[in-house]
Amino acid sequence: MTPPAIGNSQEIRTALCVFLILLVPLAGAGLSLINTGLGRSRSAAHAMLTSLCVVAAAAGAYFVCGFAWQGFIGGPAHSFTVGGKTWSWLAAEPLFLRGHDWGGSSASLAACLGVFSVGLTALIPLGSGSDRWRLGAACASSALLAGVTFPLFAHWVWGGGWLAQLGVNYGLGRGFLDAGGAGTIQTVGGLTALSIVWILGPRHGKYLTEGMPAVIPGHNAIYVSLGCLLALVGWTGLNCAGAILFTGAAPARLPLVLINTLLGAGSAGLAAAATTRWRFGRPDVSIAANGWVGGLVAASASAPFVAPAAAVVIGLFAGVLVALTVEWLELHLSIDDPGGSISVHALAGIWGLLALGIFAQIPGPVANVSLAPALPAPGDSGQFLAQLVGVATLLGFVLPLTFGLNWLLNKLLPQRVPVEGERQGLDLYELGSSAYPEFVTHTDEFTQQ
Repeated sequence: MTPPAIGNSQEIRTALCVFLILLVPLAGAGLSLINTGLGRSRSAAHAMLTSLCVVAAAAGAYFVCGFAWQGFIGGPAHSFTVGGKTWSWLAAEPLFLRGHDWGGSSASLAACLGVFSVGLTALIPLGSGSDRWRLGAACASSALLAGVTFPLFAHWVWGGGWLAQLGVNYGLGRGFLDAGGAGTIQTVGGLTALSIVWILGPRHGKYLTEGMPAVIPGHNAIYVSLGCLLALVGWTGLNCAGAILFTGAAPARLPLVLINTLLGAGSAGLAAAATTRWRFGRPDVSIAANGWVGGLVAASASAPFVAPAAAVVIGLFAGVLVALTVEWLELHLSIDDPGGSISVHALAGIWGLLALGIFAQIPGPVANVSLAPALPAPGDSGQFLAQLVGVATLLGFVLPLTFGLNWLLNKLLPQRVPVEGERQGLDLYELGSSAYPEFVTHTDEFTQQ
């Protein structure tokens, strides 16, 4: 007997989207635990409080102007014409989320997912700035991210902007696609993390006089492992909601998204564990966990568009990529990234975007059929070119933009705590209390240089 097909009515779509969006905060909880567990014990309470504060700051900035500049497909936008083609570059919605129908309209659902997504994006740099980033500066940086960088790129991808129009205007596949935010959330957050690392510099005691990095292990592997499981649940909601809202996927396609999300994470985690066993003789918990999250990141862009076998390949490559680049960035570029955010979110996100152009062979609906009247053939090189243009935009525009904004912020509000703050730990220095008052959490790394 053939099972009945899942309906595609507006009511089912709205109810599904709301339920799936409610899962997204679990991804944020997972990242918060991972960032905290990979940092020092004497900054654990500070890490968790900062996570709450940056989510609130990001949501506030997104409420003020973020969604007004991101917009949604079919909404008002500022455009320019080149060669007879119209290109949308910025939404023209009212500030403060005014004038929207909150009864399940496309605008309301896009704003709802956006406000959670921008909070998730703001959490990513916290892993890189761990143990040395001021609370107030982190909140200010998150407000810039949510009010400027994120909505600008999100409009280009999710709001019907010029990257999404590459299909209809230039015939590049169906335009730049990013169902679950591998570029819009993960790579934007990861490139912001890279900017923060460049501005803050490494932790004291990380690099010895010979220039070799010292090992500063995370203080709680249990937090990290639990964070991975919470992230899986949150990512399923994120990828499914994004597939419906931004690629026009029918509810009947969501099982494929769920399967590909889990396969991407699982294969990446196993690949990272195997890589560290090959490199060091034993699996490394923190790198294997980072590989797991890297697989979630890499699967986000293409989950509605690839076969499960392709999701496994994408995850395997992401796991190896994360495991190798965490060490490479630390050894060769002197990048002190305690949470591995650059490898996990920026590099794995870029790989996921390119992998969509390589492996996407399952035709599916697009968010706005008027923008793409013809589906590309499986393996169409035009789709890969569209993805490549999006990656080039991230590296050539978003990275300089987010670095420039944080560099200016650092001139006005120094982002790094003084040496004494690192020695005491951010819990005592900025909060006046410790996450673990019964234990001694100080070490001698400041005297070992």
